[in-house]
Amino acid sequence: MLAPETEAELAAIVTAATGPLRVVGGGTQPIGAPVTGELLSTAQLTGISLYESGALTIVAQAGTPLEDITAALDGENQRLPFEPMDYRPLLGTGTTPAPGGTGQPTIGGTVAANASGPRRIQAGACRDSLIGVRFVDGSGDIIKNGGRVMKNVTGYDLVKLMAGSRGTLGILTEVAFKVLPGIAASATLRATGLKDAQAIALLSKALGSPFEVSGAAHDATGPDPVTLIRLEGFDASVAYRTEQLTKLLSPLADITVDTGLTRVAYTWRSIRDAVPLADRDGDVWRISVKPSDGPQVAVRLGPVPRLYDWGGGLVSVLVAPGSDVRTKLQGLSGHATLIRASDATRAVIPPFHPEPAAIAQLSQGLRQQFDPRQILNPGLMA
Repeated sequence: MLAPETEAELAAIVTAATGPLRVVGGGTQPIGAPVTGELLSTAQLTGISLYESGALTIVAQAGTPLEDITAALDGENQRLPFEPMDYRPLLGTGTTPAPGGTGQPTIGGTVAANASGPRRIQAGACRDSLIGVRFVDGSGDIIKNGGRVMKNVTGYDLVKLMAGSRGTLGILTEVAFKVLPGIAASATLRATGLKDAQAIALLSKALGSPFEVSGAAHDATGPDPVTLIRLEGFDASVAYRTEQLTKLLSPLADITVDTGLTRVAYTWRSIRDAVPLADRDGDVWRISVKPSDGPQVAVRLGPVPRLYDWGGGLVSVLVAPGSDVRTKLQGLSGHATLIRASDATRAVIPPFHPEPAAIAQLSQGLRQQFDPRQILNPGLMA
């Protein structure tokens, strides 16, 4: 296994490569088609390069464990805005990571996957907080893009492009983020027993209100569905918004309220990491549709366990192994990604949604530009 300790070593390895490279960091999110190639680990590229709490900016090497970033931010009562998902519960990769992985999510892997959580409806995705990157492209060139302050928009589109590219355009070596102050208070509004369409209507009403909802989910993975809405902010603000939003939603459902940072955080960590679908046999798909089309997913797929996030626009479903849900969702606007399945299934069912011809041509052009030899995670996103 190749394990460079510096960016220069990584660049030299890529330059000298004569065949495909299978890039891995923590190895906690083996999503995509299986890749054949020499293992290249970024786990040795670690450390926080710069943290200016007053400027709400943090810069870290790509292999830095996410928990190290979180700990540093916690020390200054700050946080990453986008609430990155931890795939370990769902994929079982905490104790059995992908080959070459450490079993610890890394900040580079978070960016490569654009991993984001329920707060995306308020704060945006990972790419929206990313303000700078350094990476090695498929020719072995070191490229720096963006900066350390939000006003620096040099190469802005390229910074966004690297988020979600999963190591197919370049191997990240350093990332820079804008961060936010910590949360003083939070509350969860809870309704039980709603059918999918009723739940989505409730979530849509909450999201359309002026009360700054930071999480909107519906758990229909078991016999007793639960609908959840999160509010965050200062104590007085959360108390007022909770009271007003409860009044607004009461005609649609009986609302109870959970408070306390620890209790609320536990509930939303479970939603963020799709814990209700973990430790259950079957494949997991993540389906992105218009929130109003969310209930149609259940109609098309039948009574499968499902978890709605982002107001119903993101639906994680548990289905029988080897099932391609896209055949039953034709006609709905959106896309579906195979998140959890065996290597054999991921080899025959494309995990990522087929791109329209024009987009596919653009994607191929980008890969040709950044990885002309096609050696970085080849076929992963095919």
